[in-house]
Amino acid sequence: MTPEQIEKIGMLRKQGFSYTKVSGILGLSVNTIKSYCQRNDIGGMKMTADPDKHFCKFCGKEVTQNPGRKEKKFCDNKCRMAYWNSHQEEMNTKAVYRYVCPHCGKQFTAYGNANRHYCSRLCYMTARYGYREYWK
Repeated sequence: MTPEQIEKIGMLRKQGFSYTKVSGILGLSVNTIKSYCQRNDIGGMKMTADPDKHFCKFCGKEVTQNPGRKEKKFCDNKCRMAYWNSHQEEMNTKAVYRYVCPHCGKQFTAYGNANRHYCSRLCYMTARYGYREYWK
């Protein structure tokens, strides 16, 4: 655990967050949070936070919700980007397609484009019109 995570664990537990909530916010195992809290005498606190309140998954600040809209999970875009950059294994990457370029034979992947054929613009232009020095 980093010093920032240790500081956030203490802050969130004092605010009344459960081990599960803290682990969800920080992206650590519930057992890691629980054992750290028990070793440092911040374990055993009951969940006193209001269940209607929502907190940022990255920094733990309270997030105000707009009625009639879907739940906000982050307080701002900075926290959202930082969270997803550090939790890329949780991202939905089902739209990754693997191809072999018909011109150069190189294997490549394309995200979200099921109709791509060539690995680059240069391969496409060379295969279609022949090689030209000014295409580089």
